[in-house]
Amino acid sequence: MRVLLVEHESDEAQRMAQGLNEASYSVDVAANGMAAQRLVEDGEYDLVILDVMLPGLNAWKLQQAIRQKGDTPQLFLTTPGGIEDRLRGLELHEDDYLLKPFEAKALVARVRSVLRRDRGR
Repeated sequence: MRVLLVEHESDEAQRMAQGLNEASYSVDVAANGMAAQRLVEDGEYDLVILDVMLPGLNAWKLQQAIRQKGDTPQLFLTTPGGIEDRLRGLELHEDDYLLKPFEAKALVARVRSVLRRDRGR
């Protein structure tokens, strides 16, 4: 399964990508919204993981671009204090969110859950 991880903090992105790779996911990493948009336009992903706090093209605009292309499930990463972000994401039909900080195994579990739900549609 192909996953696009959009995370601007390189150490965090590397840690998450490693955990996903170890769980047998193929992961592409984008450090900002514009790079992610190019990857989405050029390829197919089973899941997109978006950090809410992206430089450049923000997560909300990127989410809309992804939705225009299809129904790729999206998992948002946000901070515990980001209640407004979580509410906005739910209003815009995100598929799930995960609060930072988290262990890689929690991310893998959430990814599996979102993908299981998506197959049930």
